[in-house]
Amino acid sequence: MAPREGDDATTTRHITCVLCEAMCGLEVSLRGQEIVGIKGHAADPLSRGHICPKGVALQDLHTDPDRLRRPVKRVGGEFVEIGWDEAIELAADLLHGVQARHGRDAVATYLGNPNVHSTGALTHVTMIPRTLRSRYVFSATSVDQLPHHVVAWAMFGHQFLLPVPDIDRTRLLVLVGTNPMASNGSLWTVPDFPGRLRELRSRGGRLVVIDPRRTETAAVADEHHFVRPGTDAAVLLALVHVVLAEGLARPAPWVSGIDDLRLAVADFTPEVAEEVSDVPADTIRGLARDVAAGSAAVHGRMGVSTQEFGVLCQWAIQCLMAITGNLDRPGGTMFTTPAIDIVGRGLVGRGHRGRTHSAVRGLPEFGGELPVSVMAEEMEPPLPAIRALLTVGGNPVSSTPAGGRLDERIAALEAVVAIDPYVNETTRHAHVILPPTGPLERDHYDLIFHTLAVRNTARWSPALFPRGKDQRHEWEIARDLVLALSRRSGRRLGWRRAVRLRASPRLTVDVLLRSGRRGLSVRRLARTPGGVDLGPLEPRLPDRLPTRDKVVVLTPAVVTDGLAALRARLPELRDAAGSDDLLLIGRRHQRDNNSWMHNTDRLTRGRPRHQLLMHPDDLAVRGITDGSLVTVTSDVSSVQVEVRATDDVMRGVVSLPHGYGHRRPGVRLSRAVEVPGVSMNDLTDPSRVEGVSGNAVLNGIPVVVAPAVAIGEPDSVAKATPTTG
Repeated sequence: MAPREGDDATTTRHITCVLCEAMCGLEVSLRGQEIVGIKGHAADPLSRGHICPKGVALQDLHTDPDRLRRPVKRVGGEFVEIGWDEAIELAADLLHGVQARHGRDAVATYLGNPNVHSTGALTHVTMIPRTLRSRYVFSATSVDQLPHHVVAWAMFGHQFLLPVPDIDRTRLLVLVGTNPMASNGSLWTVPDFPGRLRELRSRGGRLVVIDPRRTETAAVADEHHFVRPGTDAAVLLALVHVVLAEGLARPAPWVSGIDDLRLAVADFTPEVAEEVSDVPADTIRGLARDVAAGSAAVHGRMGVSTQEFGVLCQWAIQCLMAITGNLDRPGGTMFTTPAIDIVGRGLVGRGHRGRTHSAVRGLPEFGGELPVSVMAEEMEPPLPAIRALLTVGGNPVSSTPAGGRLDERIAALEAVVAIDPYVNETTRHAHVILPPTGPLERDHYDLIFHTLAVRNTARWSPALFPRGKDQRHEWEIARDLVLALSRRSGRRLGWRRAVRLRASPRLTVDVLLRSGRRGLSVRRLARTPGGVDLGPLEPRLPDRLPTRDKVVVLTPAVVTDGLAALRARLPELRDAAGSDDLLLIGRRHQRDNNSWMHNTDRLTRGRPRHQLLMHPDDLAVRGITDGSLVTVTSDVSSVQVEVRATDDVMRGVVSLPHGYGHRRPGVRLSRAVEVPGVSMNDLTDPSRVEGVSGNAVLNGIPVVVAPAVAIGEPDSVAKATPTTG
């Protein structure tokens, strides 16, 4: 029961934090409608009492004055509140009108990261693009993780068969381009990473990190090895090479293609990798032998997925696990057995590639989505393919490549509709905004991240507060918009779709739980604070594989065809390793949540975190002083930002955080003017995509850093404001 207004008794409630992939269990103390305390739930079998600053800040989101609670439409240059019926009809008129004039592909949909943290978005919002039937569907997937899904689809037969490190039993954990001390894991739900790391060490294990920055995770690692951005694939392939060349391979019977793999990686020696990456050949050989010795888990994330050879990186990691026998083995990398099995029950499609292509560059779709890097060019005049945009919980102007260019293109569209609680850099262009309830006002069951967790659990999280009388949940907004669009198109909904559309997320989750093999229901989970512990990860292969022959394919052609591009790039990478050129990488902080929550005092107080990080030697060569204003220039844009000297980045590397820079006119963030910084994605180039998947390249961006021209002098650039090139 939600607390009653005016009730002064203190009550305790247990909910799930939905702000990141860790899905930590929280214990909330309430006095009436007021939160008087939030802490980690010690009895939660997955998160075990862990909480990070974002979890505490949930209460700030609930009371945030910037959050929209009723629909608004644009009148001139201002947003005016309107009723829900008018808002839904207006949104449907705008989207249908564009399709009636220009064809169904004229409307694009962008689905942001928050959708995977909302049960209602997962059960209902995906029906909107299906109703629109446009090939232009984009999401945050192709900003940061598409290589994972392409490799899983090619090797294991399903895009969501993503093995995760069994950190609770491993003796060697190798992390490449990932920072769980800040992120709590990504495509690897690992709450309380610090506690689990202490436990790993207590049983004699060790942590090795490979990263161009001494991240928060690298700082507590037993070993940290710097690697030049964009060269991780050479290092990871060299690890595979050593295992095969030294006869250390111990693959399971259900692994096929080892001879083809040996041939494919024959020329990727540790010496070749050292030349381009600066990781010593002896270090690579030693690490390969340690992984092959057993009870080892290797995981790569943002740093390796968002670079030129992201698919090769993820493929090499999975090959390394498979040939050493560490795939699907306790202490290695394993697959979950979730209470609601979105893979086994076909709730998520296996994946497909190339059924449609973008108009300008002809990049292929994957899983029904086109790469987000083509969005702006498909809006280019004089004959744009995209003439309207629907965004759901997303901010592509801030979070996708060449944000300044995309900002201009969205502003020129015939119609923009947003399902979003904020007026941000993207939604400020909307003609109508439909705001959903906040995370404390809706029920939640995590359909996605139970599938990626380090332990099998199931947890129902009831709404902490009742929604306001003028508020609607995401699933209700999606339901009403789909019905309105269907009326305009004259297409009838099939009975199955109509039933699904009208069923609440709670009912859907309950049916899925009751029809599973665990004997669970929403009612049972609601009576169990912290949820139900379903035990440690268990070996699942080969039965878990959805392919007919039940084998793991080591050398799928869609992946190995990309090796030629890497070989062709090796001479250039070798030359770059000895130059003074600079490469830009991103970073994230524990107190950040992508491109939002920078208006929350609880998370933005303290030392500024927006600066460009740069090695002192690189500053000295350029005559730049620590703390000064610099101009950072890429092939597409320039920004100005303060620089901070640190040896936490290797020479030749600079780092900016993702998602800063909220100074565009119309953005409603009360603290934005007080939060300095720029958007790293004003510097990233949409023409640079990962060669196989089309994922955006956000790391390893060539840049020039120079002292900034003083404000007011000729050719100056406004502080912290991008200039598109």
